[in-house]
Amino acid sequence: MPFKPAKTQFILRKSIDLKDAAFVVVPIPYEKTTSYGQGTRRGPAAVIDASWQLELWDEETKTETWKKGIFTTRPVNCALPEARFFPRLERAVEELLSSSKALPFFIGGEHSITQALLPPFIKRHKNLSILHFDAHADLRPSYGGSARSHACAVYPASRGTRLVQIGIRSVGADERQFHNAGLVKTHLMHENLNFAKLERDILGELSDTVYLTIDVDGFDPSVMPGTGTPQPGGFQWHEALKLFKAVCGKKKVVGVDVVEAAPVKGSHTTELAAAKLIYRLMGYLG
Repeated sequence: MPFKPAKTQFILRKSIDLKDAAFVVVPIPYEKTTSYGQGTRRGPAAVIDASWQLELWDEETKTETWKKGIFTTRPVNCALPEARFFPRLERAVEELLSSSKALPFFIGGEHSITQALLPPFIKRHKNLSILHFDAHADLRPSYGGSARSHACAVYPASRGTRLVQIGIRSVGADERQFHNAGLVKTHLMHENLNFAKLERDILGELSDTVYLTIDVDGFDPSVMPGTGTPQPGGFQWHEALKLFKAVCGKKKVVGVDVVEAAPVKGSHTTELAAAKLIYRLMGYLG
């Protein structure tokens, strides 16, 4: 599963080699366990296509982030059986981290892919913590007969790595025991509407080195309507971006995934917002 150059790049840019890039974008159109709305397999391509509609000058960071170099890989082959796909993706991520200094941005696809993305980072960074932005706790040991379900996305990592969750407003009875227990700190959305305090709390709870996993349904559906399992009452755009900016400024962010975008026919809202989110995060981290 080598990461080769894509034919369609993330945002308009000059041709660049991976060795010269500050950021690498990896599309992973994996969709096997969606339990409500579908379409996450179309998310990566839609987000990359939408990125071409972004202005190259970012009005908040006041930089042309693309000049630092953004390399986009070909989409990961997701046609493999589950038992083969996850180990191969994990090995490919290990190879990428060993061969490139570019900061990786993974675009899903359903959130289950995070199970394969995290282990190489956990091995590489001994004091890693995870900031999990999501409407759902995703702490089930298994769901629908699969431990690789999107509903189990962060459960394996949470057994041995510090996990801080924000935006959460849907917790199953079978995962309730895992939130705010052990290495998991769960900030339920309705209990944490003082965002200045929430920012201070999560900065104190995270270690110095952070992996950021972003399910777009952490945003309110008014911001990201195209997702498989939307929940009311999520983050508005500027509320979330202020928190991300603080984390990017105070911590060493070593990897990011943005998952669960599912394009809606007749609307480009979600994929454009996801593309702008990725570009803005690159600006924060550049």
